[in-house]
Formats: sequence, structure tokens, C-alpha cells
Amino acid sequence: MLELKDYPQSQTVDWRTLAESIGQQCAKEELLADDSDCFVTKNFALLQESGLTRAGVPVEFGGGGASYREICDILRILGRHCSSTALALSMHTHQVMVNVWKWQHQNADVEGLLRRIATEQIMLLSTGGGDWLNGSGTATLTEGGFIINACKSFVSGVPTGDLLITSAVYEDPTAGKTVLHFALPMNTPGVSVEPVWQAMGMRGTGSHNVRLSNVFVPEQKIALRRPAGKWHPAFHLITAIAFPIIYSVYVGIAEAARKLVVQEATQRQNDSHICYLVGGLENELATAKLALQQMIVLSESNQLGLETSNQVMIGRTIVAKSVLNTMDLAMEIAGGRAFQRSFGLEKLFRDAQGVRYHPLREEAQRQLAGKLALGVSPNTF
Repeated sequence: MLELKDYPQSQTVDWRTLAESIGQQCAKEELLADDSDCFVTKNFALLQESGLTRAGVPVEFGGGGASYREICDILRILGRHCSSTALALSMHTHQVMVNVWKWQHQNADVEGLLRRIATEQIMLLSTGGGDWLNGSGTATLTEGGFIINACKSFVSGVPTGDLLITSAVYEDPTAGKTVLHFALPMNTPGVSVEPVWQAMGMRGTGSHNVRLSNVFVPEQKIALRRPAGKWHPAFHLITAIAFPIIYSVYVGIAEAARKLVVQEATQRQNDSHICYLVGGLENELATAKLALQQMIVLSESNQLGLETSNQVMIGRTIVAKSVLNTMDLAMEIAGGRAFQRSFGLEKLFRDAQGVRYHPLREEAQRQLAGKLALGVSPNTF
């Protein structure tokens, strides 16, 4: 097995080859997880051993120093082989890359966290997609901090997680509903995991609920306060960094479906209808890949702001629709075989459906794009 340690410090790491090697090894374990609703535990051990969980951490902090584009490539390649592993890893990785960006561009004091990710192999968990602007749970003021009560859903990768990046809502007597953001070690008293994840697809992500019961968070651990339900500038960074990484996984799934059905369809290459369907699939997949590349370019530009967030979210909608259209065409091309689990397309089809549910969903995204085009300044997404 290729690992990060196989590359001397003086040698450039071939992240794509490394991801391909690990992805091939992860595929079998994910099939077992899909059948049993179990987390891909062995695959995450492989990711940690290989160095992929610390790939984006700067070299000077003990990481791999992979570029943002290389990180997206890693997730896309893993998505071709093991959807659940890739999606769960993307939830850790986008939080890593947000902190890398803060260190690079804001001189933020995140060196300690990045070193822990590299040397202790801690894993980050995120509840941002489920909380988004409104937040969830309650924060009650107490001496020295807050008492948090909440149930956080869709926490992908929680069986192996160490640090929960989350929030709760405080009824501020002056400012009104205020979302408090903080990081919480999973071994904090009052934090528990509720094993409820039984889903159509992405069954191996371990996206269970995390219950916070009377958890104390010190005042000094509150990293951000913002009005509930309203856009905050911090979301420009989250949008630009997180969504190209997450949606790289889904493009990888679509690429896997394309490879599977095109190989099968070569036996019917003289059928003009099949050629027509395959041509449509090629168009849809190309559209998804082009939109994803534009999202990555926007992130690499480091030009955070409302227009960049808008364009990234437009890309998110285009990728989602094109991935789903790719999967529909793949099912049509394969015909009855697609309905057989042994063929492999059925699982890819189910896993790809998750592309629908990350924010901003299409209606909200179109409202945002329309308001900006018409000169209306939105304060919510």
C-alpha cells in the first residue's frame, strides 16, 4: 500500500496515485458497510495510516502540504471507489482546509489544531450543513460560560471523530437570537452518540446523531457570535472552501457510474439509441466536471465575498443536477441490469442522491442568484 511516508521530504507527493491506491483498497469494506449500515472503520484506519487525513495540513506542521486542488482531486478519486468513505472524509477535510486558509490569509492562531491533526491524527466533525444559518439547540448563560443542549443530526464520520465543530442558539436579551460557534471534544461530559443512521445511500458514513446534554462550554471557547438566520461574512469562507471539496465526491460517483455502464454498453455499440443515451451521459458528466472545476477556481482565487459565494452555489446546483441526470442516464443505458445489486450501479445511484441535500438547495440558491441579478441585497441564504 502506498503511504505518505513512502515519499521522501524532497520528493513531490503524487496525491492522485496515492488516492487511487487507497481507494481501491477501500471499495470492498464499503460494500460490507453498505449492507450492514456500519461505519467504514477499517477504511478510516487506512486513510490515517496512508496520510490522507492530514494531506492538506502544511508541511511545516507535520502534514502533507497538498494544495486545495489536490485535495479536491483526492476526494473525487476516492468517490469513484468508496462513496461513503469519501463523503465522511470530506467533512473532516473541509474543516482542515478552512483552518489552513485562515492560517495562510488571516494569520489565525490555528497552528496548534493543525499540528494535532497531523501528529495525533485527530478527526474533525461538522454540523454546519444541518445547522446552516439558523443554528440548532439552546445555549443557556451560566457562570463562566454556557450550558448547551442540542441534538445534532447527519454528523458524518462521528464513530471516528474527536472534535465537534458546532453551534447553539443563545437568546441574548439585547441582541436577540444569537448563534454561538464553538469546538467541542467528543469526550466532553454530556456528549453522546445516538446510532440512528439508516439511510437510502451513503450508509457507511456513520452520520449518526450527536446528543449534547447539559454540556458546559466556557465563554473563552466561543469562537464566533452571529445573528441567527442571517448571513455572516464567515460563511463566505465556508462556502468557498467546503462545497468544492464535498461536491468532488459526487462527481467521482458519477465518473464511476459512467465507467461501469460504458464498459457494458460497448457490446451494443451499433445500437443508435444506446449511442444517443451514452452521448447524453457524456454531456451531463462533462457539465458536472466543468462546473466543479469552476468552483475550484473560485476557491483558489481567494476572493471571498457575496459574488463568489453566489457563483459557488450556482456551481453546486449545476453539479447536483448534472450528477443526478448522469445517474438517470446510466440506469437507462444499463437497462434491467441496473436493477440488480450485483451489477454495482444500484449502490452508486443511491449514494449519488445525497447530492440533493447539502445547502443551498436549488430553490434557495435560485432565490439568491435572482436577487443579486436584480440588484437586491439579500441578508439570508
